[in-house]
Amino acid sequence: MRIIFMGTPEFAVPTLTALDEANHTILAAYTQPPRRAGRGKSLRPSPVQAEAERLGIEVRHPHSLKDVAAQAEFLELEADLAIVAAYGLILPTPVLEGPKHGCLNIHASLLPHWRGAAPIQRAILAGDNVTGITLMQMAKGLDTGDMIATVRTPVEDKTTGQLTEELAELGAQLTVGTLIDLDALHPVPQDDKDATYAAKINKSEAQIDFTKPAELLEREVRAFNPFPGSWFPLDGERIKVLEAHVVGVNGAPGTVLDDQLTIACGNAALRPVRIQRAGKPAMDVDAFLRGKQVPVGTVLR
Repeated sequence: MRIIFMGTPEFAVPTLTALDEANHTILAAYTQPPRRAGRGKSLRPSPVQAEAERLGIEVRHPHSLKDVAAQAEFLELEADLAIVAAYGLILPTPVLEGPKHGCLNIHASLLPHWRGAAPIQRAILAGDNVTGITLMQMAKGLDTGDMIATVRTPVEDKTTGQLTEELAELGAQLTVGTLIDLDALHPVPQDDKDATYAAKINKSEAQIDFTKPAELLEREVRAFNPFPGSWFPLDGERIKVLEAHVVGVNGAPGTVLDDQLTIACGNAALRPVRIQRAGKPAMDVDAFLRGKQVPVGTVLR
């Protein structure tokens, strides 16, 4: 098929690669413009741009698709289909309806659950046992289009980083398999009454509130790994928690209960396993405690 690919982060890269390997003609890769990053604040291309350039695919990064000229350039490609994966721009009606088969979106949830910007994080935070990928025919609403195909995977004790990587590969496989006979599929409308909304993650959510149950805080640690990272203050320093376990002991919330940095919560306790100090590499808590004393009874606020 003649395909326009639209995506930006690492999550989208496996699908772009898989479509190319399946011998589809990628007419262009639409992605967000390069951003300034790193200590030198140099311009860095998106992961999709980097992969598209490696594959010899034309890269386009308009700041908006609401512009008539940008829409005309899109339509001039005469695509059979557009594949969208975490692109980052709203697609106006002329773009949605331009390709012969419209635009298909690779969404990282089992729709209609977790429509919106942060489906993986919200699924972990909610304690969902299963998540997945939905391949959806795009419509005007927010992730409201008819569902074409789905694939499921258990959440288990995975972090957002781990689950994102897994879902990216599953999305690539699902997309390539679906395109083998797209016309034979029967899209299924979503039931709006079952919809839940996955609001964008705010950095303010990342500070650990030890009055919450430890079970919820352990999910927050996984949901906010790698970004923005759950953290607690200690002696004026932010200690980021990358991995933690729930321990069945109780105490006053925020109080250090033992020499393993077990911290009492609203119910049970949280024991960090991997932490990271600002500007330092990640380390095991045992190594951290050998260089930093945190006496039993210390209250973390």
